[in-house]
Amino acid sequence: MHTVTVRNITIGEGTPKICVPIVGIQQEEIIRQAQEVCLTQADIAEWRADWYEDVFEIEKVTEVLAKLRSVLADMPLLVTFRTKNEGGQKQMDVQAYEAFYKEVVNSGLADLIDVQLFMGDSVVENMIQTAHLHGVKVVASNHEFQHTPAEAEIIARMQHMQQLDADLLKIAVMPQNARDVLTLLSATERMYTEYADRPIITMSMAGMGVISRLCGGVFGSAVTFGAVSQASAPGQVQAEELAKILSLLEHEA
Repeated sequence: MHTVTVRNITIGEGTPKICVPIVGIQQEEIIRQAQEVCLTQADIAEWRADWYEDVFEIEKVTEVLAKLRSVLADMPLLVTFRTKNEGGQKQMDVQAYEAFYKEVVNSGLADLIDVQLFMGDSVVENMIQTAHLHGVKVVASNHEFQHTPAEAEIIARMQHMQQLDADLLKIAVMPQNARDVLTLLSATERMYTEYADRPIITMSMAGMGVISRLCGGVFGSAVTFGAVSQASAPGQVQAEELAKILSLLEHEA
């Protein structure tokens, strides 16, 4: 299993890393949230750019990125534009999506970007290649907000992400019952032990799925997402509480 090192953080070894989203609408709110993230035990900050009111003006995006980089210092920065069909705040067509991430990568201000698997193989491959040329890591992702796919399908999607050469493989699903949470955890364990050669990130969302955010590391998930002021997805636990629980699990193990 290969690890992924970003700045001073190595993903895929030790306790799962904590990623905290920044979901401000206005620039001032974004920077304030970044400052709050720095006061927590977060390992990675994720800027959810789809929340930003001026996200379609690339000069303003670059301005925010520069300020985030200054505030976060050595904390890794993951930049994500989550489209509306996968739970995001805004919609963006494929051409604009590619152009947005090319500007982010070219800026030299982001350490990682999140690319949605279902934007299409050619798009994902091109974006991964472009990111890697600039030393930027890629999280390939898929978010199912309506249901939990079968275990084999969850594994197949992560295998596909791996074949496309993403650095980190992420899938988040919505449970309809407790068995769905078990399906996600079982798929995580099988992917981790049988197929993955790089870190994976999995979670079951909403209140029913909270347990997966806490114990996912036991099954092989390398990153978990917590919140500081406002959650970016249902079921996120406050970062400080999450750090305590992860520390307890590591100690007991």
